[in-house]
Amino acid sequence: MVRIDLELCNGCGLCARNCPLGCITIEGKKANIGAGCSSCGICTRVCNRGAAQKEAKPPAGSVTCSHCPVQCQVQEGFTGACRRYTNIKGQLVRNRPLVTSVPKPTLPPPEIEWPLITAIGAGTEYPCPRPAPYIVQGQRGGIEVVTVVTEAPLSYSGIKVKIDTNFHIGEEGARVRRDGQVVGMVDTEEYGSKMLYIGGANLLTGKSGFMAARTIVDLANGRRVVLKVEKGSTLELQVGHRPVIDGQEDTTMRVGCGSATIGLFAYHLKGVVDEAIILDHHIIGLFSEHLAGQEVGMTYSGVIPAGRKSTRGRYFGDPGNGWGGTAITDPRQAIKAVDMNIARPGMRILVTETTARKAALFEVQPDGDVREIPLTPEVRMVIELIASNCEEARVSALYVGGTGGSARAGVTTLPVELTRAVHRGEIKLTIGGAPAMLLPGGGINFMVDVEKVAAPEAFYWVPTPATVAPVEYTMLKSTYERIGGHLHRLRPVEEVVAGVRD
Repeated sequence: MVRIDLELCNGCGLCARNCPLGCITIEGKKANIGAGCSSCGICTRVCNRGAAQKEAKPPAGSVTCSHCPVQCQVQEGFTGACRRYTNIKGQLVRNRPLVTSVPKPTLPPPEIEWPLITAIGAGTEYPCPRPAPYIVQGQRGGIEVVTVVTEAPLSYSGIKVKIDTNFHIGEEGARVRRDGQVVGMVDTEEYGSKMLYIGGANLLTGKSGFMAARTIVDLANGRRVVLKVEKGSTLELQVGHRPVIDGQEDTTMRVGCGSATIGLFAYHLKGVVDEAIILDHHIIGLFSEHLAGQEVGMTYSGVIPAGRKSTRGRYFGDPGNGWGGTAITDPRQAIKAVDMNIARPGMRILVTETTARKAALFEVQPDGDVREIPLTPEVRMVIELIASNCEEARVSALYVGGTGGSARAGVTTLPVELTRAVHRGEIKLTIGGAPAMLLPGGGINFMVDVEKVAAPEAFYWVPTPATVAPVEYTMLKSTYERIGGHLHRLRPVEEVVAGVRD
């Protein structure tokens, strides 16, 4: 249960606005905890004055939820913070039945899954009202199929770059430069990877638009590019290769965050060490306190790791250039303190990171200090096991573009019908032969894995500036007739493949 220290509370309402269950009200400029509080602890973490305080004794009749690390104390007739489980007569019950009915997806006809030809090398017809350079028809499975191709200049374009690394490259939102010119920004991190977004319509039309366009195309075509993050790292990036960050090549991506690593290898750590601290810039894991440690029979060791506590056995780390992408450069720094009221001399504490490239073993001394000792063969085996489950670090990229504008005129006389048919799955969009992922909503916005494009050097740029992508639309001939296609420009695919000029 949470109580409010009325002397400290100033009635700012921060706790009420963050409470996931709406249990807190502000009355007389003071917070009030109402019925159903699950002791999730959000109010205690957001209160800047320490007025919200968690009480040690759980409410009568409550059940401690074990379905996530938060461990809500769910009162009778109420739910936990996530609202998924209800305490019904002392039993936590999932309050929504399992959905077993799966809608049948609308799948496109298999005959249009891939184009008759690619647009790589097709060229561009300009101005827009002209039909696309190649509009071909052919038989596939006894069905008439049409593919329309063009190398489309796209001012709305960019590239999302995924860098598999634990290294800290800079703050999210930081600008990314090439040869001193801004070409993109550090995007929000994905699991195990740092992300960049290069280009975008507003950058392409700005002062550094030419450099941004060049960078998009260089990355999409698999060329090596050197970028500099403001107040961050220098990056040498080439799609399909390992990233080089501040001159150091990264070789492996983490197996998971520190908490996940504890969960994945709890059974292997049990009996090998008395405690393990898995360093990670996102979540640092503490083995004996973690629920996964409890699951394999561990009890809290008394070791206090560096970091801000999130939930049991999970601590937020500070990003940096140290172990696990944290600011910790000496493994001894990972052990903030040892509570000798709980710990005992001789305990062994493993400190490693989520790639297990570095590891150190410490022994607790009678005064609560620790000294480093050599890794034992058993510890080395666990370290090697973690390392062997890490994937190779590499750079990959998604080209992002929008073809919902004037480029549609080369395909059809009824542009909105083209857009609708693409979203209905009646027309398959591919980029250089590679399947494109459509973004929901209006327009034809897509992303494509540049490594799946059928031929190298498929992307270009023009000094409008814009990037040029090979775009293909494949559909049944009956669909092409219905959406107002340029039927008079249809040619047999065999004729085009044979090189017969139009």
